[in-house]
Amino acid sequence: MNYKDVLENAKKIMPPHCRVCPTCNGIACKGQVPGIGARGSGRGFIESVEFLNSVKIHMDCIYENKGQDVSVELFGQALDLPVLIAPIGGMAPSYGGNMTEEEYSDAIVHGAVESGILAFTGDGPNEVEFGAPLKYIDAVGGMAIPTMKPWHKEKALKRIEQAKEVNSIAIAMDIDSVAIAIFVKDGGTGSAKSVNELREIITVANKPFVIKGIMTAKGALKAMEAGAYGIVVSNHGGRFIEDTPATFEMLPEIRDAVGDSIKIFVDGGVRTGEDIFKCIALGADAVLIGRSYSVAAFGGGREGVKLYTEKLKRELLNVMIMTGCHRLKDITRDKIKY
Repeated sequence: MNYKDVLENAKKIMPPHCRVCPTCNGIACKGQVPGIGARGSGRGFIESVEFLNSVKIHMDCIYENKGQDVSVELFGQALDLPVLIAPIGGMAPSYGGNMTEEEYSDAIVHGAVESGILAFTGDGPNEVEFGAPLKYIDAVGGMAIPTMKPWHKEKALKRIEQAKEVNSIAIAMDIDSVAIAIFVKDGGTGSAKSVNELREIITVANKPFVIKGIMTAKGALKAMEAGAYGIVVSNHGGRFIEDTPATFEMLPEIRDAVGDSIKIFVDGGVRTGEDIFKCIALGADAVLIGRSYSVAAFGGGREGVKLYTEKLKRELLNVMIMTGCHRLKDITRDKIKY
């Protein structure tokens, strides 16, 4: 199997929920919520992709050749690539149930570890959406990051205990899904979180904690005040607000505000190694990729995840060669035009 086979397999089983477009940019699936599209016109997703496409890379092929190293240390672990699989749960509403929660969890958790990276796993109103991945996280020695919705305290603490039982390397909360947590059918079991509430949750977790859904420098500073290990600059794929800024547009401002005091991740349309390079130059430590990894998982299971990761690695190595970057820390803002 090669990556082309993965895409062809995915095209047979994913439509109409995902059309496996040649370029995953949110245009074909706009307004497809529940599902994988963005709200209304789809601008919240489409414009993130367009912004990243507008960033240009400066070539520089005159330098002392020291080779290229794309590894990164995160959560106390050496990873082969600055890439993490974004949390996705709810295979039925999002993808029509063509994979079960268990099958998808198996593919991304094992596929990530076998590729030298890590996966975030998802959550939702149904217990299976958070619970299904846990046995796979346990099977890989805790090398994945369970991600919970911003539930009320009792439910959030239960999620933390579940994560601790499988000794997960870290825990995350996607606060950018607060509307789901408030408006679920059972009357609402979640809420926005204050700095004090987050600090209490992070203290109980007693593990590296990632807060997903930061879109301003002020929000990043609040996450840092709460004790977060890292943040994900994310607008939840534009699925709740149409007119949010592009995620990548906010990276420089957020990096300038927090310096190196907190890890910064970003999602919202990363598809290639060149995209990864741009994100690091803009201020990210690593990227999260969701939709493209779901295509890889549907089209090839664990092997599909590995093949897509290998593709990203080759592409990132290529652009580093063409820009004179030896290590990720050499990918600085002056390497791009935006």
